[in-house]
Amino acid sequence: MEKILVIGGSRGIGSAIVLEQLETKQVYNISRTAPDISHPNLIHFAADILKDPLPEIEKIDAIIYCPGSINLKPISSLNVDDFRNDFEINVVGAVKVIQHYLPVLKRGANPSVVLFSTVAVKLGMPFHASVAAAKGGVEGLVKSLGAELAPAIRINAIAPTITETTLSASILRNERMKENMAERHPLKKYLQPQEVAKMADFLISSASASISGQIFQMDYGLVSFKI
Repeated sequence: MEKILVIGGSRGIGSAIVLEQLETKQVYNISRTAPDISHPNLIHFAADILKDPLPEIEKIDAIIYCPGSINLKPISSLNVDDFRNDFEINVVGAVKVIQHYLPVLKRGANPSVVLFSTVAVKLGMPFHASVAAAKGGVEGLVKSLGAELAPAIRINAIAPTITETTLSASILRNERMKENMAERHPLKKYLQPQEVAKMADFLISSASASISGQIFQMDYGLVSFKI
């Protein structure tokens, strides 16, 4: 049975990814709080990814790093700590995990890593300076490590548009705001966590064996189309 390590699988996109993998794979989850589900194939480790030591795991075939932030403020309201905190959550945490588990991952079957960016890296959006800067770092990490770790390990990232999770609850807080958000996208929808989970599943599967160093926009046409 394949063994998948998910960081931040207790809620949102991470939770959807855990659910997507559980029926066919052993899933290790590291997060501060436990997922709301129990399953024979799920093992949870309670840890703050930035502060606590990481648990030892003997076999890993893929890593999916889900932690992120939505820190939307005008530049005049952001301070250096905002930028530092977003960078640590999105980039430093991912680096810590990859460095720690790299020797184990190299021994895995078709080993791969999936990180998360955002459409705001490519599409200039007001109030996204801190998170876009951090996610830009994620995209640079994907490109650099994709080259460095080839051919042993593949690494890719998903760059979603807004996704209906607890993290985005303040933005999608009522039906009118949801309708307005859908209308902004050329395909007149925004993402659900299950859609992103299926993309992550593809990127760690043998079906994507030819793909590494890529950033996949899941944006309902927001970045590519002007309609």
